[in-house]
Amino acid sequence: MKNPPLDPDVADVAPTDPALTVYDEQHVVTYMRLLAAESDGADWQDVARIVLHIDPDREPVRARNAFDSHLVRAKWMTEHGYRHLLRGGAAK
Repeated sequence: MKNPPLDPDVADVAPTDPALTVYDEQHVVTYMRLLAAESDGADWQDVARIVLHIDPDREPVRARNAFDSHLVRAKWMTEHGYRHLLRGGAAK
């Protein structure tokens, strides 16, 4: 896996694949930022605005869906996805 981008734009919904995806590899930093924000008790709207680049005032449903799905995927990465990274990353 090459170095992931530091602040990439995100899809409206994170992947739900049972294996690591290229999207996951590209968003490892995003996932870490989401987990850190949750740990710090940050407001989801601020996180959507800053980390996901989605304005929750203008697009509340899209922002909430993106936030929720990416946070779920970030947690999946801590439980399962990291193993795929250790084995060499996503299947291309």
